[in-house]
Amino acid sequence: MRALLKERPGPGMSLREVPVPEIGPTDVLIRVRRVGICGTDGHIWDWDKWAQGRLHPPVVVGHEFMGTVAAAGGAVRGVSVGERVSAEGHVVDGTCLLCRTGQANLCERVQVIGVDRDGCFADFIVMPEGNVWRLDPSVPDNWAAVFDPLGNAVHTVMTADVSTKSVVITGVGSIGLMAIPVARAAGAAKVIAIDVNPHKLELARQLGADEVFDSRDPSTRERVYALTNGDGADVLLEMSGNGAALDLGLSMVRNGGRAALLGLPSDAVNIKLAEHIIFKGLTVFGIFGRKMFETWYQMQSLVTTRRIDLTPIITHVLPLEQFEEAFAMLKAGSAVKIVMDVSGELA
Repeated sequence: MRALLKERPGPGMSLREVPVPEIGPTDVLIRVRRVGICGTDGHIWDWDKWAQGRLHPPVVVGHEFMGTVAAAGGAVRGVSVGERVSAEGHVVDGTCLLCRTGQANLCERVQVIGVDRDGCFADFIVMPEGNVWRLDPSVPDNWAAVFDPLGNAVHTVMTADVSTKSVVITGVGSIGLMAIPVARAAGAAKVIAIDVNPHKLELARQLGADEVFDSRDPSTRERVYALTNGDGADVLLEMSGNGAALDLGLSMVRNGGRAALLGLPSDAVNIKLAEHIIFKGLTVFGIFGRKMFETWYQMQSLVTTRRIDLTPIITHVLPLEQFEEAFAMLKAGSAVKIVMDVSGELA
């Protein structure tokens, strides 16, 4: 089969022929149809400090996908050959403290597909049956391929409890943009988006943001306070991973407010801890992955009822063979969410 590999340390990836993976009795072999490119994949492509410390090449890259069941192990009972599926990309041990107390997304020994074990940028992927998610027939392939990042957005929004609240979102990459209609569907009273990219800010407005601001504008903080009766926003959803954006976002939250932090900084960050968190009595949540599987039920409900529309966020769909072009677009910021077709339909 074809597979997009991180063959060795250093920038780039290679499309190679490798053996189709074998399945065990509780595994499912999935024929991949569509995959989404994530910022994490960009870190792996660049071979940055994070990737150097985490990956052990060779490994098949990719963790966002959908496809159809090609084969199932003898002990598999929940899915059948031919069914459309996606899958939770965090493979957990099921025996650690977190797994046994309902927090499997924080498993101490988690293996992430495309990072710690072979991923989905290939014709086939093997997943444990417990990770496989049966897709509603009404969910389009391109949307199903990005359930993983959608789950990040849904988990962040739901944890922050945004109903009837004023919400500031710092960083409107693909997940930050997804968070806008999710927050609206969850009952947010006001949504304010902050970024440096004019195109993405305009898209944020189209997706339902009441106001959009450039974080480099020195008046942004004052304008947010003016929009929130001088109190500050009730909730911050930090999606950028940028230290300056995080500190700015925290400065906009009212006393007693909430901050849900999803964005991953590439290194240590400086924030005014006393001024922006301690003295304000903020409640701060660290967000990782998705709740397994509460978040999956939530996002499938949002998608099947069309309370959210992912079409504007998926700006490009390219064949797998054009992976170099796709990663160049990701790096240049000329695309929002890129889906690659593995099935050959676009060939």
